Amino acid sequence: MLAPGIMISACGLLLLGMNNKYSIVVNRIRALTDEKRKLITIPKQGNLTLDEEKRLENINIQIHLFAHRVVLVKEAVTSYYVAVAFYIFSSLLIGLNFLSDKQLPHIFALVFFLCGMISVVVGVYFAAQEIRRGLEIVKIEITNV
Repeated sequence: MLAPGIMISACGLLLLGMNNKYSIVVNRIRALTDEKRKLITIPKQGNLTLDEEKRLENINIQIHLFAHRVVLVKEAVTSYYVAVAFYIFSSLLIGLNFLSDKQLPHIFALVFFLCGMISVVVGVYFAAQEIRRGLEIVKIEITNV
């Protein structure tokens, strides 16, 4: 009965971090699109300079990569929520096991717990991919300064 409860708390911490990351990524996308809008309005006043054209190209690449990061964060968050659901069902089945003499609730509790662990591993995979993608964006930003 203790393990699912601990894993629910662990997933809560993972969700807290990923939701914060989601907010940061979305805010960065908004900032880049705002900067892009400002650069696009410049041609109405005249031509873009070479630096402005490079920056616009850089912004387009970053927006594309950030859009992929948002998807990775969403997948990680979804996996963590699914894991929490599995842990809740596992806890309920453990409680049901105390009320029943049958072995079936115990087996299902173990299966649901293991499914929750697999879901956490999937979420961690997506979180790791998101970190890798974030590093790519930083490298792009650094090389185009």
